Amino acid sequence: MKLLLDEHYSSRIAEQLRARGHDVVAATERIEFSGLPDHALFQAAQAEQRALLTENWAHFQRGLTGEAHYGVIFTAERHLPRGRGTIGLYVRILDDFLTRHPAEDALRDQWMWLKRPT
Repeated sequence: MKLLLDEHYSSRIAEQLRARGHDVVAATERIEFSGLPDHALFQAAQAEQRALLTENWAHFQRGLTGEAHYGVIFTAERHLPRGRGTIGLYVRILDDFLTRHPAEDALRDQWMWLKRPT
């Protein structure tokens, strides 16, 4: 599975996941993704057959029905905070998820919540 991290997430997450063999890019790494509104970023992810990692549930909850896509992974600040101290946690969780779901279409037309392991 290929993954695009929206602007909420550090590019260091993408860098570390690439070092582990995953095809991951952060919106902040590519000028053409910088500053795009959510729907446009979602469309850009689909053009590259990427799932999108975002915290913007409210922007996508209605738009995910009926439109073909490569998947959306949501996070929530209360369950999985973003910040310098959680970069390693995101890398571990996403590495595990991407390793267990290697097919490009593993999340085809689906969405899911990413949470801290218990």
